[in-house]
Amino acid sequence: TREHALLAFTLGVRQLIVAINKMDTTKWSEDRFNEIVKETSTFIKKVGYNPKAVAFVPISGWHGDNMLEESSNMTWYKGWSRETKAGPVKGKTLLDAIDAIEPPVRPSDKPLRLPLQDVYK
Repeated sequence: TREHALLAFTLGVRQLIVAINKMDTTKWSEDRFNEIVKETSTFIKKVGYNPKAVAFVPISGWHGDNMLEESSNMTWYKGWSRETKAGPVKGKTLLDAIDAIEPPVRPSDKPLRLPLQDVYK
């Protein structure tokens, strides 16, 4: 995960969602979720991301909790919120976080540029 965050930032990915999976194996522990959020926030800040602009979502892929609908197993989870240029955005599920991603602006009105690595004659 550390390598993924570093690689994503290096490749120009500026919006990030952190889905904390396998919450069922921790018996839906709020303390464990908060611990992971704290550790991950520290690292992604060092990489270059703003933790306040990242949605942290506790999920269980096995049970489908917080993927598409709110989980009844994590009543302590009040949802995620993140800061954007347009203002704060809030949601509860992973799908909400994906839907809240802003499409990047593409300079489609400018001339096409392609990188060249080498020229052969």
